[in-house]
Amino acid sequence: MKVLLINGSPKSDGNTSIAIDEMVKIFREDGVETEVIQVGNKVIRGCIGCGKCFEKGSCVFDDIVNETAAKLEAADGLVIATPVYYASANGTLVSFLDRLFYSANYDMTMKVGASVAVCRRGGSSATFDELNKYFTINNMPVASSQYWNSVHGRTPGEAARDEEGLQTMRVLARNMSFLMKSIALGKEKYGLPEEEAWTPTHFIR
Repeated sequence: MKVLLINGSPKSDGNTSIAIDEMVKIFREDGVETEVIQVGNKVIRGCIGCGKCFEKGSCVFDDIVNETAAKLEAADGLVIATPVYYASANGTLVSFLDRLFYSANYDMTMKVGASVAVCRRGGSSATFDELNKYFTINNMPVASSQYWNSVHGRTPGEAARDEEGLQTMRVLARNMSFLMKSIALGKEKYGLPEEEAWTPTHFIR
């Protein structure tokens, strides 16, 4: 089992890292390999809708997006963690995710996803919902915890004092490990769900 953890914070050692590190400890205890990818401190342009990825099989802008796409293809799960800005994820992370999910040319069915929002006070629920949409448009089961996946902290290191938030991260990691292992067993016995041909329906007036 392997999980990729995307850190959408521009600070590699900030409160978002504290939330991620709490999950990494549990994944390692459960025998799950982890890799943390720092995204928030990179210069990442947004998707321009050129459609070249359908021809190339990868994004026309060859950067960390394509590097991560190759790693995600081999992974069993994906954690996306972000600080909250104006009740939304970091804009750099959103640009990264738009291009990653649009340009990846492989099936993500049954890769387990989990989103984590780190904030001072409010906006975590809106951000949590925003990130989960990337999973639910790609047949990816979403891992849950004992509460919405959020950790609170404003100044550097303050998230370490959010005992309930950190417990939520540990429960999330355990639940995600269980779900990934269960899906692996299910795929061995039953295979993947039957796939229907996509039926696009456009509403144009």
